[in-house]
Amino acid sequence: MVRHAQQAAVSAFEWQKFVLLLWDAVLKLDPRIQVENPIMFLVWLSAALTSVLAGAVALGLHASTLDLGYTVCVAIILWLTVLFANAAEAIAEGRGKAQAAALRSAKRDVVAHSIKDPQDHEHFVDIPGSELRVGDLVVVRAGEQIPGDGDVVLGAASVDESAITGESAPVVREAGGDRSAVTGGTTVLSDWIVVSVTSNPGESFLDKMIAMVEGAARRKTPNEIALEILLVALSIIFILVTLAFYCHAHLASELAKVQNPTEITTLVALLVCLVPTTIGALLSAIGIAGMSRLNEANVLAVSGRAIEAAGDVDILMLDKTGTITLGNREAAEFIPVDATAPGELADAAQLSSLADETPEGRSIVVLAKERFGLRGRAIAESEMTFMPFTAHTRMSGVDIRGTEIRKGAADAVRAWVEAGGGTYSEECDQVVQEIANAGGTPLVVARDHKVLGVIHLKDIVKHGVRERFADLRRMGIRTIMVTGDNPLTAAAIAAEAGVDDFLAEATPEGKLEKIRAFQSEGHLVAMTGDGTNDAPALAQADVAVAMNTGTQAAKEAGNMVDFDSSPTKLIDVVHIGKQLLMTRGALTTFSVANDVAKYFAIIPALIAPIYPQLAALNILGLATPASAVLAALIYNALIIVALIPAALKGVSYKELPAAKLLSHNLMVWGLGGFVAPFICIKLIDLALVATGLLS
Repeated sequence: MVRHAQQAAVSAFEWQKFVLLLWDAVLKLDPRIQVENPIMFLVWLSAALTSVLAGAVALGLHASTLDLGYTVCVAIILWLTVLFANAAEAIAEGRGKAQAAALRSAKRDVVAHSIKDPQDHEHFVDIPGSELRVGDLVVVRAGEQIPGDGDVVLGAASVDESAITGESAPVVREAGGDRSAVTGGTTVLSDWIVVSVTSNPGESFLDKMIAMVEGAARRKTPNEIALEILLVALSIIFILVTLAFYCHAHLASELAKVQNPTEITTLVALLVCLVPTTIGALLSAIGIAGMSRLNEANVLAVSGRAIEAAGDVDILMLDKTGTITLGNREAAEFIPVDATAPGELADAAQLSSLADETPEGRSIVVLAKERFGLRGRAIAESEMTFMPFTAHTRMSGVDIRGTEIRKGAADAVRAWVEAGGGTYSEECDQVVQEIANAGGTPLVVARDHKVLGVIHLKDIVKHGVRERFADLRRMGIRTIMVTGDNPLTAAAIAAEAGVDDFLAEATPEGKLEKIRAFQSEGHLVAMTGDGTNDAPALAQADVAVAMNTGTQAAKEAGNMVDFDSSPTKLIDVVHIGKQLLMTRGALTTFSVANDVAKYFAIIPALIAPIYPQLAALNILGLATPASAVLAALIYNALIIVALIPAALKGVSYKELPAAKLLSHNLMVWGLGGFVAPFICIKLIDLALVATGLLS
């Protein structure tokens, strides 16, 4: 019973979705909406005209040699053609509306704790979040929702961004650096932060996301506009062809003393069959579906132009820190020297790091636990006296039960060791040099003025980036890592990550100049980054993917935002961009081939009554001019429905050379578009004759 009830509930839900979809398609019959699509507006006008003609014939106001049922059928099929085109667009928009509804549920007006001084965050005034303006300061505590977009100016907290990104793992947001940006609608899980608001009401990142995924802010891309102009030009040509055909048929029928087979109803139907209605009906749906697929990949595209450009990029520039690497250096290895046991070095390193709350210090504690099973001690032990790191000493450490342990920069620890009468060995100096040459950071550990060994801190390359960069290389995209590090460190990270090239000691101006240089050579450049210093380069790049973990400046400069903050997400963006271009190209090829085929299928049947000697050209053997036109019109409407899944899902992209892709496109979609009308129109013609709908 429960199972049947669940199935009934699902069926009711699906039926409700269908009704809403149908209603959206009907609402789009508004001529003010239809006029935005010239091809379908032409079909709309044709449907309206044939409807008027049908009414006039029924009321005896218009004399016609055609059966009233034929005129009514033509009018109905034309309205269905427009409705099917509207349905394709409505389905594509429906995905965006569902995503927008989920985002809107995360957006609610919350009480904001407004403060005047960041240091005096204990005293605040509660105001509605909708009253916040740029520059206002608010304090947000554990369990509270961040009332608006902003930058953390004080404190650090764990933030749940699942309402925005869909990911359940919390992220750390803290003052300073490239991880200070927070988004309204997210929730603080622990600690507290003081946020400086960076957006006015209605201008937040979440508001922009909702508008984009709903499609309200979607603009036609240059390629889409160019294709639309081509389709309009073809339509004008076919209008002239149809008018010329009508004039010739009228004159020839008068001379031959036969009935003119091309009355206004047939003429209108013929025009709709010949103009590129298939791609005209699906063009908008293809573009909306492309943006929807990008949203499903957790990327927000602020510009439809950027999605198309992504399909053609050949250079990808990536910021290193936070993009290719995790953003903080971590302990990778304990290297003992002077016959010290590895476990002894790890124990001393862990003890000296227990009070170190930096990511590097915590990573040392974790590495000692993982490699040697050493568990962290309680730092409240009275025997322990911790020495915090200072810029002056460049060391930190702990004194415990008469034992002194220090870790820090090699020269600082060396001075401390030698000051206590110890010896800084040549072996230790060699290890330090090797780590530095490999692009890492060496921290020397000493106990009681005796060197124990070196901790190797290194940038941690994000998991899987090397394999993804190899995929980009196969797609013909060159990857370039951009970093402010010295060339030695940059070379080491570049080799580990598997990028094709790197730009070291890069300044914001240097990144900008590099992108401009590539663009002047004819390249399409994509850039990913997360920091304020990446903003100028992101603004210049053809495709600019900002990391969601980055600063507000980076997100404002980019034309895409990656909610997952994955440096290789551009691979998905490129795939979707290429898929969008291929889908549009494939369906355009199919549509044009369709029009050519319909021309050769219909025209011979229409001219046969006037020129009986040309009946041999009616290779399909279509029964009558009326059945030929009606069969083509029915096929014209149904093919739109058949191609909706391809428009929404997209034509699959294969990593093949352009020449092979073109030949594949012509063989599959071109040949298929030419053959399908002959087969389907003949079958529909047989069905019309068999059912006796046309006498």
